[in-house]
Amino acid sequence: MRIITGQYKGRHFDIPRTFKARPTTDFAKENIFNVLNGYIDFDGSAALDLFAGTGSISLEMLSRGCAPVVSVEADRDHAAFIAQCMKKIGTTDNVLIRGDVFRFLKKCHEQFDFIFADPPYALENLATLPGLVLGNDLLKPDGIFVLEHGKDYDFSNEPRFLEHRSYGSVNFSLFR
Repeated sequence: MRIITGQYKGRHFDIPRTFKARPTTDFAKENIFNVLNGYIDFDGSAALDLFAGTGSISLEMLSRGCAPVVSVEADRDHAAFIAQCMKKIGTTDNVLIRGDVFRFLKKCHEQFDFIFADPPYALENLATLPGLVLGNDLLKPDGIFVLEHGKDYDFSNEPRFLEHRSYGSVNFSLFR
């Protein structure tokens, strides 16, 4: 896993082979962040990474200047790996929450400039995420929400849908 650009550009982290989660491919990550540059100034933006997995997106957010970055991950081993990566880069701008994303969304009262969600593609209630994130007022007025998902989902009928991007088998729906 590699950080694409920013303060920590080029840093590599070896993901344990036992992990179920895999980071968003470098190709897809680089392309979606290039698109996002047109929507948001990352520097100083409060960011939320849901289903943080390996921490790849959280690290990219931090490297690009987001602060603070809140990472939510339920799996104990994955959360420990994210904590190790944050320690290696020496950041204090990350808040790691080990817990269920859906419970977090119901209890969170903060607002974010940038929210990224990369749930498991087979997640039973993946389609409810835009409604939960946007309906709970977690996104600041000019903020952007990105949902990574498989090809079988179409969110274009959601009221705050902005655009869809596809990079190989990786799909992103953007909301404002």
